[in-house]
Amino acid sequence: MDETVLTLPKQDIRKLLAAASGNAALLYLYLRTGGDPDQARDALSMSVSQINCAMASLRQMGLIEEKARFLEPGERPVYTELDLTREMEKGKDFGLLVGEVQRRLGRTLSTEELKILLSLRDYLRLPDEVISILISFCMQRNRARGNVRAPSMRSIEKEAYVWADNGIDTLEEAAAYMQQQLMRQSKLGSIRHALQIHDRRLTPSEEKYILKWLEMGFGEPEILLAYDRTCLQAGGLKWNYMNSILTSWQKQNLYTVDQILKYDKAPERRNAAKQTDPDAVDPMALRAIQRMMNEKEDA
Repeated sequence: MDETVLTLPKQDIRKLLAAASGNAALLYLYLRTGGDPDQARDALSMSVSQINCAMASLRQMGLIEEKARFLEPGERPVYTELDLTREMEKGKDFGLLVGEVQRRLGRTLSTEELKILLSLRDYLRLPDEVISILISFCMQRNRARGNVRAPSMRSIEKEAYVWADNGIDTLEEAAAYMQQQLMRQSKLGSIRHALQIHDRRLTPSEEKYILKWLEMGFGEPEILLAYDRTCLQAGGLKWNYMNSILTSWQKQNLYTVDQILKYDKAPERRNAAKQTDPDAVDPMALRAIQRMMNEKEDA
């Protein structure tokens, strides 16, 4: 009996392990083996909610490709006070949402802020429960960054467009995204302190470096090992130097401290360089001396 061997990208495996979601991993394997997404619920004996959550997790990990919309806040319709009045008169839903948002933010929304909130429902088509999670996410992200103030409606609107661009428009998608992003912020904070950065936030470029290393598959122990070697070789934290170390480990397919200590070839090259004759003349210097001698003979 012929059996097809399924080869999985190591990057995908590391993402699934980090997510620690058995349903997401099972759905991923089902889809990779050619399973019909519409039949996944029956084939995997999962509920609709379980399938939706697993699918959302795979999207957040980038394991399911979907075309992004890339909307811009300036594209939204220009709402008027009459539009707000009409929305209020349609039913209680918008009024209840306004009340909840004002309670969460601790202030009364201005007319312009109410127009932004209306655009989230009317233009971006975000359900009220998704908007509620969006507000919670923006507030928790502010606290994680050391900002105790409530987020502005402009910042909430900006994040809402990110959600809309990425298809985060269901309760399951929103919950999966929020969990992933807050976990990422937690890891960034932990690594920031481990790198002895205590008196300030990470800059956007520094965050990109750390997120890149995490996406490469490295954990905090491996990043700290690279930091230690960077300090020894460069005399302190040098982001480019540290990035070159981690990139070297990735190229050697080394992702754990044990693997790095056992198989990393870079230390051998550095030690070999240190063991060369300190009195040896640099080859470029030798060539320069030779040119000087030739010029003297020609004279």
